[in-house]
Amino acid sequence: MSRKLVAGNWKMNGGAAANAALVNGLLAGIGQPRCDVVVCPPAVYLHQVRGLCGENAVLQLGAQDVSVAEGGAHTGDVAASMLAEFGVRYCIVGHSERRRYQHESDLTVAHKAERALAAGITPIVCVGETLEERQHGLTEFTVRRQLDAVIQINHGRLAGMVVAYEPVWAIGTGESATPEQAQQVHAALRARLKAVDTDAAGVRILYGGSMNADNAAALLAQADIDGGLIGGAALKAAEFLQIVAAAG
Repeated sequence: MSRKLVAGNWKMNGGAAANAALVNGLLAGIGQPRCDVVVCPPAVYLHQVRGLCGENAVLQLGAQDVSVAEGGAHTGDVAASMLAEFGVRYCIVGHSERRRYQHESDLTVAHKAERALAAGITPIVCVGETLEERQHGLTEFTVRRQLDAVIQINHGRLAGMVVAYEPVWAIGTGESATPEQAQQVHAALRARLKAVDTDAAGVRILYGGSMNADNAAALLAQADIDGGLIGGAALKAAEFLQIVAAAG
């Protein structure tokens, strides 16, 4: 079984002093974790956080987004090659907030994953359904549609990515899928990956809907949940460390 992965998505939070306090708090308590640990600060703080983490630290650096373009006249965008130069190892693509507020399509997300992979960065591809879609029995249809777009563009390289199931209705709400609900979707995602590429059967699938110190152990105990994509709890060193410990 591969090592679990716990990634902290800081979203649009942080500041120079707060970042230093958070990272120093994590490094002080993390020891030698038995899982991979990633922190994803806003892009403007990647350089600072890389310096705080150190070159060979147990905390790996992740980005929250990447441009669909390789470079050129794309004001405000950041290319995958630029992220790689800063030591970024992982990059979140297709987070539900970007799908909703920046109107990113499944195809856009697929091409962002493509750019990350080409730069040697592991994309964390987010999929998930809204509450309305769940209520209408469309959960598996929705996540498969989102995943299939990524599969179509990146077939043959799927083993190099991570998938994160984040039910939209559970993000930032304090609500979370039950371990059984989450496991059902994770199993469906794994079956789909295995069906299209046997090498992708071992892709790590994270749960990303309000995982916290209280529910992490139960979620991470499920057979097909390989870690967590953590939001609010990632901004609190003590709570994030509890999740990391649960992933061991």
